[in-house]
Amino acid sequence: MTEVKRVFKVNGKPFFPLGAQSCNSSGYNDKHSETAFKAIQILHGNTLEIPVYWNQCEPKEGKYDFASVDDLIASARRYGIKLILLWFATWKNGNMDYAPAWVKTNQKRFKRVMSRTGNEVWNLSSHCKENLEADKNAFAALCKHLKTTDSKEQTVIGIQIQNESGILGSDRDYGPDGQAIFNSPVPAKLVTAMKKTGKGYVFDMWQKTGGKTAGTWPELFGWEAGEFMTAWGIATYIDNMAAAGKKNYDIPMYINVWLIGQGWWPIPGEAYPSGGAVTKVLDIYKWFTPHVDMISPDTHVADTKNYQAVCAAYARDDNPFFNPETGAAGNAHAWNMFRSIAEYNCLGDFFFGVERILAPDGSVRPENQIVVDSVRCTAAVIPLLLKYQGTGKIHAVIQEDLSMSILMDFEGYSGVVEFGDRRGGYNGKDWKHPSNDVPKAPSYNNRGRGLIIQTEKNEFYLIGANYRLFLRPKSAVENLHPRLVIADFAPKMPGWNMVSIDEGHFDRDGEFVIDQSRNGDEADPAAWVEPDCGVIRVITCE
Repeated sequence: MTEVKRVFKVNGKPFFPLGAQSCNSSGYNDKHSETAFKAIQILHGNTLEIPVYWNQCEPKEGKYDFASVDDLIASARRYGIKLILLWFATWKNGNMDYAPAWVKTNQKRFKRVMSRTGNEVWNLSSHCKENLEADKNAFAALCKHLKTTDSKEQTVIGIQIQNESGILGSDRDYGPDGQAIFNSPVPAKLVTAMKKTGKGYVFDMWQKTGGKTAGTWPELFGWEAGEFMTAWGIATYIDNMAAAGKKNYDIPMYINVWLIGQGWWPIPGEAYPSGGAVTKVLDIYKWFTPHVDMISPDTHVADTKNYQAVCAAYARDDNPFFNPETGAAGNAHAWNMFRSIAEYNCLGDFFFGVERILAPDGSVRPENQIVVDSVRCTAAVIPLLLKYQGTGKIHAVIQEDLSMSILMDFEGYSGVVEFGDRRGGYNGKDWKHPSNDVPKAPSYNNRGRGLIIQTEKNEFYLIGANYRLFLRPKSAVENLHPRLVIADFAPKMPGWNMVSIDEGHFDRDGEFVIDQSRNGDEADPAAWVEPDCGVIRVITCE
């Protein structure tokens, strides 16, 4: 049993946000955002992530204009969905593109990062107090506006502070302010936190450099000092903003992360924004962002090994796991989403560029149907996710490369999940899902995937695509040594007592409603799963 901290709530009740993120320019006005709202509706999602922009909200210093934010809220209410707002301001993908003109054009007041060679980088320095105060004031004003206009309806359920923060073009700020900090003592709080934690990359680098209890950044951290100092500077900058924002409106806030690239030499400031909350400096962020609810990776990672490594790194006891941005529709997101929900208790899942799933006529592009199906399936079991995440009762079904079937272990039952059409034996489903005359496995991009949720010993709920579940009651021997007997399990002899197999959905009260019952040929010899069948409930007996 793992306690799942529900960061997102609506009217005091836990909420599982699911949907997608819009393209970068969609938040400017209704015309731009309309397609994003339509796409979320087609996905059956309940939440849209969409940017709001500092340069639009404060075109003149101290003169705030939140009309575009009000338009987004009005549209969301019209479509019946929630919003997570992305604050594009000091940082957006490692630069300052969304800062107002009055900030960009006043370099003396709003200082920029200076590179090692003495050139200014298109990035506002986190060490400049004027930068922080200007952004903080605008963000606090946004939060105050949201409390005034939306605290009752709670259309906006969270805010992302900045977007993929960090510096592109330098590992740190070599300007006068940055240099002064670099050569000053490392904050005592950081040293205390390292001692208390006693592990992790930051701690290890400190030990390798001598483990001094006091000293400058290079004295304590050696060659990693520049990135570590930048991470500390940005973390404290963002936490100051979060504190000011929450003072006006206590709403969930998180930071998203541009991960370290997989190139042959991932140099900070070149391969990824230096100072962002990548795994090696994640401890620094957790120590210095007490007002931030989550630090969340943008998981543009497709392969299983790296995806699991990212999830494991950010799904910490002190950091609830949230997926704010995965790769664009049509990639491995279609199956990785199930893994993050079942194995890492993901609190919500979003892919980037929701408008791209739609063709000009408003239909789903064929190449994006796979991810649309996966999101729709997940949306159908949100009541179960809220209830059973962390209990060990939610199991991911994912067809890995070259896999034809997988063994599964349930309470009281041994299971086999077989992918695609059956090989050897009856191959029928129903008239809506004719099987191939020549059995074959799903294609790479439409591989078997989904979730199996065992709510009671004899009750299972299934969603997904391209798989069948075979169950057999465990013997006494299996309960002691399950792998010994499961390995000899032949799917063609299921040996289970089926009470019912039903297709259905959950109503607003979380009760399962039967839409179609299966029996006879359609239930022989297993429970098969396809996206357009809704939620499959399987009830067995002794």
